[in-house]
Amino acid sequence: MPSIEVEAMVRNVKEHLEKIISLGKMLSPDILMVLDDVGDPGRLADLVASNLGLKVQEAQAILETVDHKERLKRVNDLLVKELELLAMQARIRSQAKDEMTRSQKEYFLREQIRAIKSELGEQDTKSEEIDELREKVEACNMPEPIEKEALKQVTRLERMHPDASEATMVRTYLDWLIDLPWSKSSQDNFDLDRAKEILDEDHFDLKKIKDRILEFMAVRKLKSRMKGPILCFVGPPGVGKTSLGKSIARSMSREFVRISLGGVKDEAEIRGHRRTYVGAMPGRIVQGLKQAGTNNPIFVLDEIDKLGSDFRGDPSSAMLEVLDPEQNNTFRDHYINLDFDLSNVMFLATANVLDTIPQALRDRMEIIQLAGYSEEEKLIIAKKYLVRKQMDENGVSDKNIEFKDDGLKRIISSYTREAGLRNLEREIGSVCRKVAREFASGSSEKFIVNAKLVDKFLGPPKFVREDELERNEIGVSTGLAWTQFGGEILYIEATKMKGKSGLILTGQLGDVMKESATAALSYARSHAQELGIDESLFSENEIHVHLPAGAIPKDGPSAGITLATALVSLLTNNAVRKDVAMTGEMTLHGKVLAIGGLKEKSLAAMRQGIKDIIIPYRNVKDLEDVPEEFRKKLNFIPVKTLAEVLSVALEKKVSPIKTSATPPAAVGDRGSRSNRKGRMVAGAA
Repeated sequence: MPSIEVEAMVRNVKEHLEKIISLGKMLSPDILMVLDDVGDPGRLADLVASNLGLKVQEAQAILETVDHKERLKRVNDLLVKELELLAMQARIRSQAKDEMTRSQKEYFLREQIRAIKSELGEQDTKSEEIDELREKVEACNMPEPIEKEALKQVTRLERMHPDASEATMVRTYLDWLIDLPWSKSSQDNFDLDRAKEILDEDHFDLKKIKDRILEFMAVRKLKSRMKGPILCFVGPPGVGKTSLGKSIARSMSREFVRISLGGVKDEAEIRGHRRTYVGAMPGRIVQGLKQAGTNNPIFVLDEIDKLGSDFRGDPSSAMLEVLDPEQNNTFRDHYINLDFDLSNVMFLATANVLDTIPQALRDRMEIIQLAGYSEEEKLIIAKKYLVRKQMDENGVSDKNIEFKDDGLKRIISSYTREAGLRNLEREIGSVCRKVAREFASGSSEKFIVNAKLVDKFLGPPKFVREDELERNEIGVSTGLAWTQFGGEILYIEATKMKGKSGLILTGQLGDVMKESATAALSYARSHAQELGIDESLFSENEIHVHLPAGAIPKDGPSAGITLATALVSLLTNNAVRKDVAMTGEMTLHGKVLAIGGLKEKSLAAMRQGIKDIIIPYRNVKDLEDVPEEFRKKLNFIPVKTLAEVLSVALEKKVSPIKTSATPPAAVGDRGSRSNRKGRMVAGAA
């Protein structure tokens, strides 16, 4: 007779089995009828276990259980687990069914809305959007492969649910394709006289650049299909590099686009992000074309020398394709992923220095140097442009203020020291603001801005020029240096002291200048007999060379002949002429090599009142860079060897001097050759 506990367990097994069958377990309902006739608990457990489809391990465990009560308990536990599993599956199915029902309901409702709108004569929003996109694509006059891809994306969008995230991405992509000027160009104005007038109106001088622009326009007028030039304007800050782009665009009637590349380190900034990324967008080139609305704008790449690079890529490498006329007709942005023809774009790049621009990128551009302005040029520009601009910006007129030439010269020489014009414009604006304040306070007096009033308004001078030498001195020579603010006078001092032989160099000299000083001393020692130098001076004396303004770093090879002249003057006890300035690199054998920055250095000498300038013979061809009015005031003396330098620079002739070189000759009295010009290279002296 079964115990009460076993009877209860049998009932539980049957109840669990019924629930399992009701939840959809693939068991035959007939098993319940069979179980009603089974009274033995062990046989009941075996029968139920055989119909559950147990794993081998579970079935083996039940078979190995001899006690019928324990066997029945194990089967009951398995039924409970199976029941829990089936209940969880039922809940999941129910939730999925609810979601499906909701989606079907929404779809049904949308179809009803569409049918109602159709009956009322109203167009479906999605269909209307798709049709509008197709019309825009067809109206864009895209190249055939581009239009094919655009229509393919429209078809994809049509098949998508409007609320899908991918639909938004496709819609944005299509907007970019439609907005890009694939075939839209502005009509170029080839009136060369008008273009020259506009360029002259906006910028003073810059003849070389203006001629290059007019040449481009002339060629474009004769040949409609040509590759756009890629010009790189290199020069100090404030000389008008960026504003030149606006003037060129205005003279050619083209759209103007400017992007600043300073500090850009991510390659994707240039070429865009791939559409697989969230928030992807095209690069700056494509964005600029969309902004311009034409495929032939004037595109200014500002501060290209300040491109950076990091783990995100090298933007300068990405620019290689953009700035290569042989490749940019198939430029491919990562986001658009279709070829865009950039050959109609006129790219203008600006840079302060060439050194930081990679060679491969520099090779793709036509380099045009912009030198700084002289004081005379700044005076003309201030009178013609800056004064009127600052008067308008600060609310004063000719009735309130009048700038005299001596006042402007005072601002230029004593309150600014730069190659460009930015600080000059600021100081003129400062004077205008002080006058505006006086009139706002009730004054009716017209202010005449002369040198005295400038000192009153702007305070003590910010810059004081180097004092001129009072007389010819032994061991002191006058050199010419180039800085980013223009040319400067550089005095080199040499002295000797009793002691062990050696050379002391002070004045924050760079490695190149130190090597130039060593080479100059070696030349003096190796030519001591020819120069009339007592050779015991080298072994019994220590020589000290110093360049004043010790807080300012100095470097560059072009102080070579100036250093050598100071040393020879010291060792021969022969004074150097104070009215002669010089610049040139020197070899160990005394040959004089070409230098850069001739224009700036020449203007520095003229400001100091020095008329005779010794220059390398190889720089004669560069004299045309020096304005004609300045060449007339200066006497350029080209030399090939240091012997020629010494014959001009020293007060007394060095005897004997053995040289087979041609004697130095002045290039025209006070610069009579008016068609020669100077060109600057980096180097402090």
